[in-house]
Amino acid sequence: MALRNAVMAALLEGAASGYDLAKAFDASVANFWMATPQQLYRELERMEGEGLIAARVVEQERRPNKRVFSLTEDGFRAVRAYTAEPLARPTAIRDELMVKVRCADVGDLAAVRAAIAERVEWATAKLARYERLRARLLDGRPEEEYLLGAERIGPYLTLLRGMDFERENIRWGALALRILERRAALRG
Repeated sequence: MALRNAVMAALLEGAASGYDLAKAFDASVANFWMATPQQLYRELERMEGEGLIAARVVEQERRPNKRVFSLTEDGFRAVRAYTAEPLARPTAIRDELMVKVRCADVGDLAAVRAAIAERVEWATAKLARYERLRARLLDGRPEEEYLLGAERIGPYLTLLRGMDFERENIRWGALALRILERRAALRG
């Protein structure tokens, strides 16, 4: 998948500055697509040049002016065309932690355990952010009411997937730590 598709998906929420898009990526899109701010800004420039997005300058009093981007009609057509394309093969997991875990039997077991514990801590914090976002989206409504009445449901569905992903990271991390602690005790 091209970064442009993730940018267009984020812009479906409405016009946003590059800074706002970077924050949105971190808060929501990052559960399925990562991009650095530099990559994001380069992609915005390319997309503007291709007519997929338009920028307007917003003047600010105490801060530098900012450019706010929105999808053009060509951009909306590109979103429709992208969603109609067949999916590529499922994404393979590329996770350095998994490589370290695979080496745990001959590597520094304490360091691997610490890395897993750090991942669990990170996943726990990210899940908490996702839960706060879910609460803001629901705004006190039952989920079923939200699902039937929301203007756009895609962001909520991807949020649920991100929450499940982090829950699984936490579950797996706890299991791996228990197993490695037992192994360490046996080696002890």
